[in-house]
Amino acid sequence: MIEVELRRGTNADILESKSANIRVSAAKADERNDRTVAVFIPDEARAAFEEVLDDYLNGPLTSKAKNPPNKAKVEAIEAFRNARLETVWTDVPAALPDNPQHEMWWALWCWSDAEEEIDDICLRLDLRAANKDRRLYFPEVVVIPVLATRAAVELILFATGQIAELRRATDSPVFFTDDVKSDQHAWTDDLAERLIWPPSDAPSVCLLDTGVNRAHPLIEPALAANDLHTLDNSWGVNDHDNLGHGTAMAGTILHGDLTAALGDKSERKIAHRLESVKVLPPDKFDPNEPGSYGVLTQAAVSIPEITAPKRGRVYCMAVSNLDVSGSIPSSWSAAIDQAAAGAMIGDEPGAPKRLIVLAAGNIEAKIDYTKLTPQDESPIEDPAQSWNALTIGGYTDLIDVRDEGYENWTPLAEAGALSPHSRTSVTWPQGRAPFKPELVMEAGNRAVSPNNTEVLTLGSLSLLSTGNDFTKLSLVPFDATSAAAAQAARLAARVAADHPEYWPETIRGLLVHSAEWTSPMLAAFEDGQGKRANYEMIRRFGYGVPDYDRATASANNHLALFAQSEIQPFKLDGNRKFNECHYYTLPVPSTTLEELENEEVELKITLSYFIEPNPGLSANVDPQRYQSHGLRFDLRRKGEALSAFKKRVNAMERDDPRIPPDAAVNDNRWLLGPQSISASSLHCDVWRGPAIELLSRDALCIKPVNGWWRQRAAKEIVNKRTRYSLIVSLKARNIDIDLYTPIQALIEPPIEIETPT
Repeated sequence: MIEVELRRGTNADILESKSANIRVSAAKADERNDRTVAVFIPDEARAAFEEVLDDYLNGPLTSKAKNPPNKAKVEAIEAFRNARLETVWTDVPAALPDNPQHEMWWALWCWSDAEEEIDDICLRLDLRAANKDRRLYFPEVVVIPVLATRAAVELILFATGQIAELRRATDSPVFFTDDVKSDQHAWTDDLAERLIWPPSDAPSVCLLDTGVNRAHPLIEPALAANDLHTLDNSWGVNDHDNLGHGTAMAGTILHGDLTAALGDKSERKIAHRLESVKVLPPDKFDPNEPGSYGVLTQAAVSIPEITAPKRGRVYCMAVSNLDVSGSIPSSWSAAIDQAAAGAMIGDEPGAPKRLIVLAAGNIEAKIDYTKLTPQDESPIEDPAQSWNALTIGGYTDLIDVRDEGYENWTPLAEAGALSPHSRTSVTWPQGRAPFKPELVMEAGNRAVSPNNTEVLTLGSLSLLSTGNDFTKLSLVPFDATSAAAAQAARLAARVAADHPEYWPETIRGLLVHSAEWTSPMLAAFEDGQGKRANYEMIRRFGYGVPDYDRATASANNHLALFAQSEIQPFKLDGNRKFNECHYYTLPVPSTTLEELENEEVELKITLSYFIEPNPGLSANVDPQRYQSHGLRFDLRRKGEALSAFKKRVNAMERDDPRIPPDAAVNDNRWLLGPQSISASSLHCDVWRGPAIELLSRDALCIKPVNGWWRQRAAKEIVNKRTRYSLIVSLKARNIDIDLYTPIQALIEPPIEIETPT
């Protein structure tokens, strides 16, 4: 890449050559109209570029005008030099940081065909590239926000030659809520016309909230009039909330953060629909009785299934029991567990399972900085302790304060850290309460005054969604764990639309399996001491931030394998007994592991299933009294014979089931380990270590553990069958290592499943 000074008034594209793939970008003009451009010359085009200059100097003159060849092109050049970062910087010059280690969100204006290459180098450099929802797509370029230092961006620039321009990543909701407030409708209508709306038979997200204003142009095409429901007809179906909570939830469920979608001109496809059940009464009505929340939620779940019984759907609810900790099962959380398991009163045998997404609850937004308390002191609220539900907390990437009048304010949380709005389950009893949240998604940030006395929630540190009173404000800021839960429900619906054959348990498992921790989260793990400290990290950050591409399809070196299987945990055969284990032969390529030797790999296992709850009594302190059944996974240990492995995990494989097996080699490379698992119907763990240590560890067992089906149920229930989803991935830390090809060779034909009784 070179920097070229052009003669005053010269067309910046004069040096471009499509045939040689020579590209011109970052055109700038000063007050005298003197112009500079960046010229990208691929290695294979250097000879062609040099030939242009040589022909001008040494070639024959034209017959008529007696001009040298390429006169217009060459004489347009006043000077050229090696390019610098400043060459492609087209933002305000003073905004370009001098410090090579200054970290911020950069807007990388890349050629449209370079998106994959930029993603790849960001992965190699361990940089945060925003997901596709936050990118802008134009005919010739894609704008990718990247969190990086100046030094890292310079490396990307000169290593790829694919960055056309550099600017600050300044896209902010404030532009739409403040700068062009009077023109919001024009922006909204433009996006509505560019959207590809879902068909009537698409899966939906059913929102349980304050109702929705269907008339909004960014909602109406995806929300049919007969998909607006209410628990009480006298409440109506429209959003009654003064802040338009239900309508903002609806917009986020359909579109995610609207900031980027409004800012470009690309078509965007929506693959899912929306349904709404109004579960909260308007102000003039009596509030719902807290003791009835469970019954009301189950009633709300059943209503849309009557209207559209064959439609696939994900449920989303951001309503919680204010300041009531979810440390033990409640009637509300148990009712949600029943609904998810297809075990509500009125559900027929074999009723469909349901994926229900819940918000973790929000911390009070205090203004006085001195009164802020640690987030761990604010426990996740009831009913988000539901074992079968997918509970969503919040993190944030929003760190640029751009509201007028707050120029010197700073973000409360750093990029990639826990959102200041989000609660945790750190204070819940380990072993008796499930790990919550399972996932975190963007929930916004807060801003701190220069003198550290005030903390405010500002528009630039929020997401952008649909406004309830759209005739006045069609776009509004939206944040906290409500926004996070809405995004998670959207993600689940997109995966369901891609894979209608997947069970709700599978979609929940895939979302969790796709999650990765940000750098600040990983730093917190590294600072911890032992597995108990890791438990606390999961209770803050869940299993990380999910990703659509990883959830719905596998990258070459991060292959996700999953099984959807039925199992009968117990049987009544004279006595109440355990019935069966499932054994899987994992596609672990032995030759590849031997070649990799001490190269670090990660084996990730996620097991997702739904339990039927039995709350109250001793279930408050004994998870096995609450759950109908439990399932666990166990991996063959290093040097363990297959027969010894089966005897260790399954008593029925032993000559005398009453005699415990010989002690196995300790396996301490798991992030959490088997002692972390007790409560919950989702288990996820990561094994990290040298590749060679996975050699011959190719057997995995899914086994039942006790529950009330075995211990306390009627005879006909003991023999019930249930189902689970198993997801396994093997990932090399070195992204140049291809594990996809050798694994594919092992999994065709499908993995063997043994089910001895």
